[in-house]
Amino acid sequence: MIRLHHVPWSRSFRVLWLLQEMGITPDVVRYRIGDKAMREEGLLARSPGGRIPALEIDGITVFESAAVLQYLCESRPEFGFGRAPGDPDRVAYLEAMGFAETMASLIEQLNLNHLFLRPPAKPSPAVVKLNTLRLKATLDAFDRMIAGEYILPSGFSAADAMMGFNLFAAPYYVKLDPWPGLQAYWERLSSRPAFRAAAALEGPQDFYGQDFYEVPSDG
Repeated sequence: MIRLHHVPWSRSFRVLWLLQEMGITPDVVRYRIGDKAMREEGLLARSPGGRIPALEIDGITVFESAAVLQYLCESRPEFGFGRAPGDPDRVAYLEAMGFAETMASLIEQLNLNHLFLRPPAKPSPAVVKLNTLRLKATLDAFDRMIAGEYILPSGFSAADAMMGFNLFAAPYYVKLDPWPGLQAYWERLSSRPAFRAAAALEGPQDFYGQDFYEVPSDG
């Protein structure tokens, strides 16, 4: 039994996508951000912080998307989605896996300010502007990290699933027009059959309520 504790179109999409790359369709337990179920023992026993994703597999449970993807790569090396010690791309692979969370943390902060504050709370224009600028800086850096069709010269890896999900979310806050290379990279990723299969399992996204979120004005 392989079971994924999952919020649709969140960072746990990385796990659903890589599983599809491996030809695995898990049993999916769906949550929504703010659900009472995310604070209850059922999830907390599997992910101590009540965070998604958590993957039950091989008789264990793994949480945190980067850890889940690395476990999948190491436990199923025949797919070639990881880069083992000694591989020429090992350092770049590890750097990209970590950098994906640097970028995702900024997206998370923008999600919090734009989507989850409830009146009378209001987003701080200064904080939103700063995090938007920082997100732009990470996109600029990432544009320089791509080596060919994918992040690594040796081809598609779990690092692409990590960073690729960010390119789904980032355009709600930063337009990708300045980076045609990133746009082309995103097109390659989102055209992969496994990505499309995972997206079909998700259904239409309803996490974001509008196509683009401007930085709020000081007024």
